[in-house]
Amino acid sequence: MTDTQKLLDEMNDRSREVFRRVVEGYLNSGDPVGSRTLTRDFSENVSAATIRNVMQDLEFMGLLNSPHVSAGRIPTQLGLRMFVDGLLEVGVPDDSDKEKIDATLGQNERDVGGILDRVGSALSGVTQGASLVLTPKHEAEIKHLDFVPLGPEQALVVLVFADGHVENRLFQPPPGQTPSSMREAANFLNAMIEGRTLSEVKTIVQREIVDRRQEIDALSRALVESGLATWEGEGGDTPERLIVRGRSNLLDESTQAEDLERIRSLFDDLERKRDIAEFLDLTQEGDGVRIFIGSENKLFSLSGSSLVVSPYMNADRKIIGAVGVIGPTRLNYGRIVPIVDYTAQLVGRMLTDRNER
Repeated sequence: MTDTQKLLDEMNDRSREVFRRVVEGYLNSGDPVGSRTLTRDFSENVSAATIRNVMQDLEFMGLLNSPHVSAGRIPTQLGLRMFVDGLLEVGVPDDSDKEKIDATLGQNERDVGGILDRVGSALSGVTQGASLVLTPKHEAEIKHLDFVPLGPEQALVVLVFADGHVENRLFQPPPGQTPSSMREAANFLNAMIEGRTLSEVKTIVQREIVDRRQEIDALSRALVESGLATWEGEGGDTPERLIVRGRSNLLDESTQAEDLERIRSLFDDLERKRDIAEFLDLTQEGDGVRIFIGSENKLFSLSGSSLVVSPYMNADRKIIGAVGVIGPTRLNYGRIVPIVDYTAQLVGRMLTDRNER
């Protein structure tokens, strides 16, 4: 049992209802909630003084905070965590929201990155937050490879996958390469790579270069090793990509200078990330949607924002990517959670269907 669940279990019905109404009122309006507001809507006939006493107890427990002496209360990060874990009522996505997400997958195109880019834009528009989509590595089996000379200091690796996907990656070949040495290197690779994925090929090629050093001349060996470095992400595009959409939604919603600065820091932090797989690591503990509130969100260096994230999986139930929404801690979690969950499941099914064709 978590600490927040223990706190919730120790509260009586009145304290629990006061707490729930304060949090829901704050999430709806963004303003502190006072005792007089609660008195009007309370299910039983209690005085404002009684509710103030309950709110003081909740503040003592670290669940509420008063931003000003005469103001009402707002939930703390601990309070939001307890609300999300124990009191949040999650519904289902509205049909109109689902239609907007569904529409991004309606176009029959082979570019998964383009589809996921549209998914991110739609998710941002539906939630009015910033969306994050981690695109998957391409793990289909390789059918064929070619080295294409583009000049004295530039060449292209063309990877053709069994599912029809094609990737082109630029790299700088070793000096002295000729069209014939590039053909020899490609022939050497094509003899062993067909039917294997990139992750499988990397290990095999390195071993084969050592075992068959006498069969491949120095020029071709150097070219293979240079191209292999490109496959591993050195000097080429990373096989994973973090798509961020809807930044303006967060900036437009903030009027305080300190809020704007925190949001700018958030995006600076995102853009500086080298290992974007760290985003995926947030989702590894179990299936389904996870919610990170404030400083719980270890991907970002700042507090004051929340991340709702869910992994998506392939046909083997292996996590291959993730989708999420960033917003202020005052997110409408009850609405955002099912939208993120629906989007992740939709993307997973789309990628599975494409690989089965």
